[in-house]
Amino acid sequence: MTQNHFIIATAGHVDHGKSALVKALTGTDPDRLPEEKARGITIDLGFAHLELPSTFQLGIIDVPGHEDFVKNMVAGVGSVDLALFVVAADDGWMPQTEEHLQILSYLDVSHAVVALTKIDLAEDEEAVKAQLRKQLTVSPFAEAPIVPTSVVTGRGLDELKTTLALVLSDTPPPREIGKPRLPVDRAFTLRGIGTVVTGTLTGGTLHRGQAVVVQPSGQSTRVRSLQNHNRDVEVSGPGMRTALNLPDLDADSVQRGDMITLPERGGPSKAMDVVFERSSRPMASQTGAARLLKDGTLVRIHIGSTNVPAHVFFLQTRQLRAGERALAELRLAFPVFAFAGDRFIVRDWSEQTTLGGGVVLDPDACSKRFRTEPQRQLLERRAQSPKDATAFVQSQLERDGAVPGSALLVKSRFSAAEISRALALLAAEGKAIAIGQWVADGEKWRTLRQAAMDAIDAEHRAHPEHPGLPLSELRTALEKSLPDADGFDALIADLCAQGFSQAGAAIRRTTHRPALPPHLQAAAAGIRAALSAKPLEPPSRKELAPDSLRQQALRFLLESGEAIELGDEVVMSTDAFVRATGTVKLFLREHGSATASELRQALGTSRRIVIPLLERLDKDGVTSRAGDERFLKK
Repeated sequence: MTQNHFIIATAGHVDHGKSALVKALTGTDPDRLPEEKARGITIDLGFAHLELPSTFQLGIIDVPGHEDFVKNMVAGVGSVDLALFVVAADDGWMPQTEEHLQILSYLDVSHAVVALTKIDLAEDEEAVKAQLRKQLTVSPFAEAPIVPTSVVTGRGLDELKTTLALVLSDTPPPREIGKPRLPVDRAFTLRGIGTVVTGTLTGGTLHRGQAVVVQPSGQSTRVRSLQNHNRDVEVSGPGMRTALNLPDLDADSVQRGDMITLPERGGPSKAMDVVFERSSRPMASQTGAARLLKDGTLVRIHIGSTNVPAHVFFLQTRQLRAGERALAELRLAFPVFAFAGDRFIVRDWSEQTTLGGGVVLDPDACSKRFRTEPQRQLLERRAQSPKDATAFVQSQLERDGAVPGSALLVKSRFSAAEISRALALLAAEGKAIAIGQWVADGEKWRTLRQAAMDAIDAEHRAHPEHPGLPLSELRTALEKSLPDADGFDALIADLCAQGFSQAGAAIRRTTHRPALPPHLQAAAAGIRAALSAKPLEPPSRKELAPDSLRQQALRFLLESGEAIELGDEVVMSTDAFVRATGTVKLFLREHGSATASELRQALGTSRRIVIPLLERLDKDGVTSRAGDERFLKK
């Protein structure tokens, strides 16, 4: 029977009974630290496992509710499918209740079950429930079921399990996009086993023996073994609490905030372009979150299981108020590995207030590019449709012109199939085009290709004697329009499929035939006459082309294949070269080998000609030399 794996995170104010509820549901005490036992509050993340009917396997992350430990709370809720939102009946809605709700909203957690705990202490249960429902209005959890519970009397525990199963049955399963990532929330060493990291696996599967990389350090390692809730498994998938044994790493080289992923998924970045929003909920002002957030402010970014200092710069405004939304760039104090589409939380530098949250639109941002028009257009399109693969593909192609297909949105929350479907849709509309291993914006590529065609045609008109436009000149002419150096090769391949062909280091129309312009025809006729007068004893190159006109004509004859260079000083007609080659091959077949002197006599020419001729035949692989002897090469 198929197991459905989901991650649930608790949320709520300190001392509202989150950990006690988890223990009552699972039998596992999530408070594992001695200080937590002594103080009676959750300080760090706790973990438990709950199996429900209908094949639901739930990993429960118990987060701290105290304001001093919100950063730990955020580290635990980055990959949850459902929130177990806890409010104590005797205490009601409190500051951290509101802050946790806003954090979950920024992270796009839209499914929840509300546990109204300590219901045995409520004086008026219906009034408490009504007040709670009012607080949930205009939030993602406005319609969430409310289940009164008491760990003292046991009331509501079975109903809570049933409700969790019911809500999860309508909750989309964690996405499998072929891009596994494990945000590390714990790292430790076990004697005889080595380094172990734990986290919630998202985006894909990991299996035993697989090569992985630790980001942002880039350290390579392998997965020796995996566990899910203390059980050995061969494979772990999205939505599973996962422990990885990474024997090649020291415990000090991996920590909470690191990301375990695959080597081909790119690297970390020190800047991210994002859409940043601030809640307009009334309690934001009471928690200090309503003050202006100014351009350039130093904040703390929470993404995945890490948090990092960053300066926030807005694209089109100088400040952001509560209830507003803006495009921004986060310039990070150290590199972070993130995907386009990832959600993040922004807190003030002192870690006292949650200021807002948002979505990563470009995980590999560049401060020099941030305020350019192409980047602004990319960010606006993505901000309008943060879950639309087509918007992300089209915006990148419009900005970059062309990109290698294998690199397109590799650091995004879209699967290869979703990206392929987006490309197919854009291609059908003429907005994208595939060229070999590259994909390009349709309009920009057609413009680039036409510019290349025009440059080649101009060369044919200006210099009909040339075989084509040198590739180096074409590259220079189009350099500013090319996405990168490899993009030029894709352009040449595309031109060769559009009626052009490459001729050595030049490119031409396939219909182009080099022709001497009138002013060079007399010079070419003189060279031809000189080469044919004594085919195997032609004049020197200086004698053939003593002036500029003859040098241009000789270049044409060489490029068109009518004449052949034998070294720097000797030029021979192609017909004479073919006859000489035949004579050499016949002589060597009959005699087995020969010296240069013997071949000179057989050809009836001079040493000035025979030495460069034989060196050319050696280079062409016709003959080989051993000492003074030449042999036919097999």
